[in-house]
Amino acid sequence: MSAQPPLEELLIQSGELPWRAKSLAGVHEKLLWRDDASGASIALIKFDRGAGIPAPHSHASNQFMYCLQGKYEYTATKTVLTPGCFYANPKGNVHGPTLAHEDTVVLEIYDGPHYPVKPDWYSDERDAR
Repeated sequence: MSAQPPLEELLIQSGELPWRAKSLAGVHEKLLWRDDASGASIALIKFDRGAGIPAPHSHASNQFMYCLQGKYEYTATKTVLTPGCFYANPKGNVHGPTLAHEDTVVLEIYDGPHYPVKPDWYSDERDAR
């Protein structure tokens, strides 16, 4: 039996966290949890109406999103997330670009690092971790 690291409880009142503007206009985050060893993370991501990811891209790990509010579209495939939608995107799958048709908030989970290399639409390394 392998030893598991201890799990410490964590409680965050996300409403009290400020939104951090990412280096892509109209995109903001509230980082809820991150494992620096694996790159896994959980965050709330807010897209202002009209904002989105400008180009097709892939991720270095599996991506999961749950839409809390708004309307967010993967324009190439016409996949639209609305409140209550769950979206899973496997590691290495090319998807995007995206567009927020309304102010949108999603819960985004990665089981490892976000990108194989920092996309050129981000100037801040924190935005691509």
